[in-house]
Amino acid sequence: MRLLLDTHIFLWAVAGSPLLKAPARRLIESADEVYVSAASIWEVAIKARLGKIEADPARVGGSHRGERVLELPVRATHAAGVAQLALHHNDPFDRLLMAQARVEPLKLVTVDAMLAKYSDVVVLV
Repeated sequence: MRLLLDTHIFLWAVAGSPLLKAPARRLIESADEVYVSAASIWEVAIKARLGKIEADPARVGGSHRGERVLELPVRATHAAGVAQLALHHNDPFDRLLMAQARVEPLKLVTVDAMLAKYSDVVVLV
């Protein structure tokens, strides 16, 4: 299985946070490929700058290097894919991640129940 980690899942995984439950850890560990989107690093940068989270985007962005996590760049096909999504979710970062998951194709691993409405590509953990 090929996975794309939602921003929260990625942050919890690299931090070793107990918020990432055992089933999610097992899913990530057993996956053939695991990706983090450049959009997630962008989201961390914006939220850190606004004081919404405490994180160093440069450090977080590099934290997957040497790990099993691969970086997924944002491509024009991903951005265009956002237009094809139903309006279940208004968060632009989540919508871009959803479009990336559909285009690549990947399973998006998330705790966001709103994203589960896109059930064909979402794994709710």
